[in-house]
Amino acid sequence: MVDSKKIQDAIRLFLEGIGEDPEREGLKETPDRVARACQEIFGGYDGDPKEILLKRFDSSASDLVIEKDIAFFSMCEHHLLPFYGKVAVGYVPNGKVVGLSKLVRLVNLYARRAQIQENLTEQIADALMENLDAKGVIVYVQAEHMCMSMRGVNRPGVVTSTLSHRGLLSQDKSLRDAFFERIKL
Repeated sequence: MVDSKKIQDAIRLFLEGIGEDPEREGLKETPDRVARACQEIFGGYDGDPKEILLKRFDSSASDLVIEKDIAFFSMCEHHLLPFYGKVAVGYVPNGKVVGLSKLVRLVNLYARRAQIQENLTEQIADALMENLDAKGVIVYVQAEHMCMSMRGVNRPGVVTSTLSHRGLLSQDKSLRDAFFERIKL
């Protein structure tokens, strides 16, 4: 849960630290605005992947179920700057499927935490394997990191890709190939 008072106090100190006057007209309400934004941006700590994936439906489907182009925004835990991009998720059902919106909600849950892309990818894959009882899972994430685009090396447009797979998708290269062929469409 976000502590609005602590965030407001921290933002006032931050503004003073960069040489600004937190009482200046344009900044007076900034601590409150940032605190409210943090409730949304870091709202993933309050969710439970089990709850998101609880509702499942019987299905005889035995091939890959894929959802791609799931847009996300997250915050780099090293610089507290955004990274953003798209996620593709695939899984092989084991007698049950989950509503498609649940995959988007799961991505959003983990994206709305301070973290690194590598962990985001792993968390999504693990949650699907553990809570969906899938035969296999694959998660592919592509993102641009503002900590590289607007500071440091100052190179906008650089995209980082991460991949995680479990179960059948770790064992069967043809399934992984099918996943990548289908997400290119």
